Amino acid sequence: MQRREARAEILKALYGYEFDDGRRGAIEDRLVECDPGEQADFIREMYTGTLDRKEEIDRMISKFAVGWKVDRLAFLDRNILRMALYELLYYKKTPAEVVINEAIELAKKYGTDNAPKFINGILDRIWKEESGREDELRA
Repeated sequence: MQRREARAEILKALYGYEFDDGRRGAIEDRLVECDPGEQADFIREMYTGTLDRKEEIDRMISKFAVGWKVDRLAFLDRNILRMALYELLYYKKTPAEVVINEAIELAKKYGTDNAPKFINGILDRIWKEESGREDELRA
């Protein structure tokens, strides 16, 4: 399984989490179904990390998605954003350009019509602000 496919499986698990009364163990069911091979640890870390930081990530989305409340976004769109923001800001093992591109590709495949442009805008703005803060801290 490639990383792109792994991200799709994470998205499916996050989507399922929304409808499964917050059952975190759902990721193990997905892993059995999809046979992730060497991507199993990445999938687990991304899934649990996204959920662990969900409230913090949702606050960021709310701040940058002017006029939109997170709970009003389409389920898949908001979970693409959550997952990408976790990978971008906390996982930090993937270059920002790759994370943003992968989120856009997921949005094209699974999101609403305007999702790719919306997700690109939000991720780009948050990344620029957050990376600027890191540069200030290093200086």
